[in-house]
Amino acid sequence: MLNSNHDSERRVFVTGGNGFVAGHTIAQLLRQGYQVTTSMRDSSRQQLLQDQLAKADIPSAALTVVQADLLEDAHWHDAMAGCDYVLHLASPLLMHDPKDENDVIQPAVQGTLRILSTAQEVGVKRVVMTSNFGAVGYSHTDRHSIITEASWTNPQQKGLSVYNKSKVLAERAAWDYIASHGRGLELAVINPMAIFGPMLSNKMSAGHQLLQKLINGGMARIPDIQLGIVDVRDVADLHIRAMLSDKAAGQRFLALAGGNMTLLQIAQLVRRERPALSQRTSLTALPTWQLKLAALFSAQAKALLPMAGVYRHASNDKARNLLGWQPRNNEQAVLAAVQSLADYHLLD
Repeated sequence: MLNSNHDSERRVFVTGGNGFVAGHTIAQLLRQGYQVTTSMRDSSRQQLLQDQLAKADIPSAALTVVQADLLEDAHWHDAMAGCDYVLHLASPLLMHDPKDENDVIQPAVQGTLRILSTAQEVGVKRVVMTSNFGAVGYSHTDRHSIITEASWTNPQQKGLSVYNKSKVLAERAAWDYIASHGRGLELAVINPMAIFGPMLSNKMSAGHQLLQKLINGGMARIPDIQLGIVDVRDVADLHIRAMLSDKAAGQRFLALAGGNMTLLQIAQLVRRERPALSQRTSLTALPTWQLKLAALFSAQAKALLPMAGVYRHASNDKARNLLGWQPRNNEQAVLAAVQSLADYHLLD
């Protein structure tokens, strides 16, 4: 960890403090002795974060919460003042596409540019931004090669969800801003795959919602969908490593444990390791051609269809070799998520 008498280097601003990854990142920063300021669009959610930290025995005296909206200028300047580092984690995440794609794209792109321009104005050293695998690998056509950070998804890719489109456009906008207006401001980007791991409250992430449906029998037949997986604790750790390492400036980092698991393999894992929790879990496969038919009249099938057939064989070598990152394995991430669902009685 960084040891310095320069107070700003012990102060970090984190956007979207009520998010799944943000909660874990804030917790790790506080454990490591940082002063943390975080933003929330709705300040009424502040107590939830405080309760999460208290439950984890993490003192929150070093945490400040400010109300700020990614679509408005107010409060960002004052919130970032005096910080050397900004972790931009805030972004809308939906299980279903909205009627108007700009409801997701506009906050993602404009919010990212607002964060970068404000960070530059107040003298922030580095911004670490959360993107996702959807911005990297959905247009990778060579199924005999491993996906790396050199790949980019075409935002006009057929079948691309609005959420993934927003992530591509926001990350592209960020790199373009740094190239044309950066003037010394550094940027690093984290591109996670499917995030599992423990919950800090009963508020489910998109990954937990998917897992809940899988375990509770909400999928009578299991679509042929592969996932690259990463534990949320490791995603938080990677953000902090990218914040501190000189090697991270100007770099993207894919965040995955390594290898893929299909939904059917996840179901089999849970049935094997947590039999008491998975009595309703199906082990019957659903071919993709049947998923396409089901998508014509099922909202759930329609939401899952863009994930089917996506090539997800990616490498985490860059994060491991450049930053010394050592993630948990796929099974650990999945089973920690399952345990959280059970602990919060979300599988009853």
